[in-house]
Amino acid sequence: MKQSLQLGMSQQLTMTPQLQQAIKLLQLSTLDLQQEIQQALDSNMMLEVEEEIIKADTVIDKEKKETSDEVSVDSLQTEIPDELPIDSSWDDIYDSNVLPTSSSTAEIPDFEVQQTKAETLQEHLLWQLELSILSSKDHAIAIAIIDAIDPKGYLSITQEEIYQGLIEQLEDLEFDELIAVLHRIQSFEPTGVAAVDLSNCLSLQLQALPPSTAYRKAALALVGNHLDLLAAQEKLKLIKRLRVTEIQLEQIIALIRSLDPEPGTQIQGFDSGYVIPDVFVNKYKGVWRVSLNPDITPKLRINPFYSGMIKRADNSQDNTSMKDHLQEAKWFIKSLQGRNETLLRVAKCIIEKQTAFLEQGAIGMKPMVLRNIAEKLELHESTISRVTTQKYMHTPNGIVEFKYFFSSHVSTVEGGECSATAIRAFIKELIAGERVSKPLSDEKISILLKEKGIKVARRTVAKYREAMSVASSSQRKRLL
Repeated sequence: MKQSLQLGMSQQLTMTPQLQQAIKLLQLSTLDLQQEIQQALDSNMMLEVEEEIIKADTVIDKEKKETSDEVSVDSLQTEIPDELPIDSSWDDIYDSNVLPTSSSTAEIPDFEVQQTKAETLQEHLLWQLELSILSSKDHAIAIAIIDAIDPKGYLSITQEEIYQGLIEQLEDLEFDELIAVLHRIQSFEPTGVAAVDLSNCLSLQLQALPPSTAYRKAALALVGNHLDLLAAQEKLKLIKRLRVTEIQLEQIIALIRSLDPEPGTQIQGFDSGYVIPDVFVNKYKGVWRVSLNPDITPKLRINPFYSGMIKRADNSQDNTSMKDHLQEAKWFIKSLQGRNETLLRVAKCIIEKQTAFLEQGAIGMKPMVLRNIAEKLELHESTISRVTTQKYMHTPNGIVEFKYFFSSHVSTVEGGECSATAIRAFIKELIAGERVSKPLSDEKISILLKEKGIKVARRTVAKYREAMSVASSSQRKRLL
């Protein structure tokens, strides 16, 4: 085959740097966007926050005020005698009314913003251990026991395994010494910690109750010897073994249910996460309105001082660098404005279609997919997907993610459609109102939904129920 050169024409779609930057900002979450803005402020001298100008003026006024305060304080200090009489008070010599008081408008640190490391269960137990008076040997045993406690508050290994691990480190260690230290730790807070099993955990909590507590002794006998019968809901056997009446058995079980089967979870070992909403939805004069959260993005502008130093006809390296920074700053501000406008448009369109959710809750949710919003706003589905990812909306029903409003649909008897979110809410409502002695089966829930005009098969009900982490009817059944 002979080689030759040919000239042809073709069209190719190329993404400009401006478009790439706009797409990148559009899909960023609130925290990532703030980091991106801070990075742009640090790297581009042409960008600045408008609020910094106001703060600078405030600092200058504050410095002037502090200077005047220092002068007044120095003049006041000359009037204070070196030594005060012993039989006199401060108010007799010095007038407290002329003391310079702190300004009421002084900045108070926002302690809610300051994040502290959450305390773990081990740290909580070690803190109580340091307050206890123990010998060095018992202290080493206690540390080994605390290290073996899992986040739920139970021993993750047996007492014999802890003993075997310590016998090589501590000479002349007796197993009874280990048990004595274990009992000491079991008296720590939260009550029931360092338990061997569930029976031991509940027994420790019952023993910590006052002896005058009603049915305390019978409850100890139940959790110590007949916990398996309680799990199997053997009502008649429990009445016979404990020698109590049916009403007394109900009171005993009520006391046991007031206990915590996982005491270790009372100590939160993780930091609480706070979701910052991107938009707010409020009702004003009967109309639902959507507004952007002004705190998530600072107001940026071009620095007038540096932009004024640019010379049009100068091609020096410094002038060219400032021109590039100016152009990048304009692109960044324009991309940021485009992101906010697109986010607000999508949020308004979602609220227009999901007004029933704001009025009725999850039951009023209508079926909606990304294509519905894309066609309404004349945007691509990929753009809607980027906007709705990791973006949150503050509504009267709580803070929800944008993607929460999108769900599949199920046909109704009348030929309409019902969203999967609304069906899950209906199922949750039906289960919440059922009798514990006779819970609703999946087939019965399907029949009840059909009476509401929603055609849902039994398997679909089971799928939605499992997605909500709701147990089956046999597991929800309670005879006691």
